[in-house]
Amino acid sequence: MKNYEPRLKKIYREKIAPEMFKEFGYKSTMQTPKIEKIIVSMGVGEALQNKKLLDAAIEDLTLITGQKAVKTKARKSIANFKIRAGQEIGARVTLRGAIMYEFLDRLVNVALPRVKDFRGVNQNAFDGHGNYSLGITEQIIFPEIDFDKIERVAGLNIAIVTTANTDAEAKALLAKFGMPFRK
Repeated sequence: MKNYEPRLKKIYREKIAPEMFKEFGYKSTMQTPKIEKIIVSMGVGEALQNKKLLDAAIEDLTLITGQKAVKTKARKSIANFKIRAGQEIGARVTLRGAIMYEFLDRLVNVALPRVKDFRGVNQNAFDGHGNYSLGITEQIIFPEIDFDKIERVAGLNIAIVTTANTDAEAKALLAKFGMPFRK
């Protein structure tokens, strides 16, 4: 297990990084953009009435990512939603290193093709600093989730943070990783 290197990390090192270096004309290999981390989060607003839903969300995120999820708390009180600051209303996982590459591999090659009527992901979901955000409407597209054991179908947010300076560089990087952008 010590010498294990994820498939996408090897592809990045051997193929994607040299292509990006040539394509964008960087002066140093350190300028080549790479994926820094992937944040997977799930908001569970109904957790205020039913704490079991928050535990189920944490369990689902832990299964999907392979890393223990943490509870997130509300930062501000919002009267319309009956939320007080400090209440637990979601779950989040930050993936780095080998687990991050494994998750991206499963997301691109297994989970996204399982989405009903899938035509690609939005290519305009970049934030202007080279980071990509993706919303998934149901967690059951991941094969790790047992359809019979879920409390309720929930959506999740995936934020892919890159070291790219521009959205064009980040889009090229993700496209080379196999992200199926809508034409």
